[in-house]
Amino acid sequence: MVLFFFSLRPHRTELYHEVPPTCWPIVYSPDYNITFMGLEKLHPFDAGKWGKVINFLKEEKLIADDLIVQAREATEEDLLVVHTRRYLNKLKWSFVVATITEIPPVLFLPNFLVQRKVLKPLRTQTGGTIMAGKLAIDRGWAINVGGGFHHCSSDKGGGFCAYADITLAIKFLFERVEGVSKATIIDLDAHQGNGHERDFMDDHKVYIMDVYNRYIYPGDGFAKRAIKRKIELDWGTEDTEYLQKVQTHVEGALNESRPDIIIYNAGTDILDGDPLGGLAISPQGIVKRDEVVFRAARNHRIPILMVTSGGYQKRTARIIADSILNLHNLRLIDKELATSEAKNPKVELMIRESILDLTNLSLQ
Repeated sequence: MVLFFFSLRPHRTELYHEVPPTCWPIVYSPDYNITFMGLEKLHPFDAGKWGKVINFLKEEKLIADDLIVQAREATEEDLLVVHTRRYLNKLKWSFVVATITEIPPVLFLPNFLVQRKVLKPLRTQTGGTIMAGKLAIDRGWAINVGGGFHHCSSDKGGGFCAYADITLAIKFLFERVEGVSKATIIDLDAHQGNGHERDFMDDHKVYIMDVYNRYIYPGDGFAKRAIKRKIELDWGTEDTEYLQKVQTHVEGALNESRPDIIIYNAGTDILDGDPLGGLAISPQGIVKRDEVVFRAARNHRIPILMVTSGGYQKRTARIIADSILNLHNLRLIDKELATSEAKNPKVELMIRESILDLTNLSLQ
């Protein structure tokens, strides 16, 4: 009897291409922004906030067009790494997309327009998250200025989330990057991240920490079973209580999980006055929150990927930009590390920390 052994190799993708070392690991494309006959105004989400973040960063001279990593659209083959073909076929029906995006008039549009004007931007953001995952491993950190579609799972979308970009980024890393076998999701959007929770329900390689308003969408009791560290907040939670809980539980999560990569879902819908979040965190509180997470990643020498997720006020773009500028000012993200092309960022970070420690000792 002859036995044949086949190894299933990952499909060919354009998302893991070489990035010039002069680029910051900040991923964006103008195709992220959704604009079509004013339909985007029918949802409270600011469907142009991603471009505004980039414009603010350009105004502050942090980045320029040729220093940004241009996001590429995730192909159907890329999406099938996680999504079922049945689910992707459902997106060819406009009424399904109208339900997921919560924009009822989309129901009346021909699907070719829905694909081009609504879903292509979301697929490009999804590609951006996958690309940023690899960049985080290579450079120590990465930010996708879009993404964070944490309500979408392999076979179901919702809450403006049509593609499971967080799940996809993790699966791509597990399949394609040697030495990456454990991930921690830190989800600090105001809403429960039920999509990735359903996808990783029985996967012990993925540790999920979720901090959310217990009273709002989606209230997915089944998905909560996947959360290893669950922090449920009350209406109107303010900075002091919130930041204390974030700091305590981020440290606890990283000590428990010891991952190879952190995926940080940095939703700004926790902002005071957000029509859907129901919390009362100040702009300064959001900036401090991001600082806490990035500092923990640096202290534990773990690569981090940040996605921007929810945020339903016009001022959230400025806050995201201010937070990125603050991370840069504190050297929690910096161009030196970003351009080092470190093959092992944990080693690179340990070397950098050792140099800083020696410098500090010599100054004492």
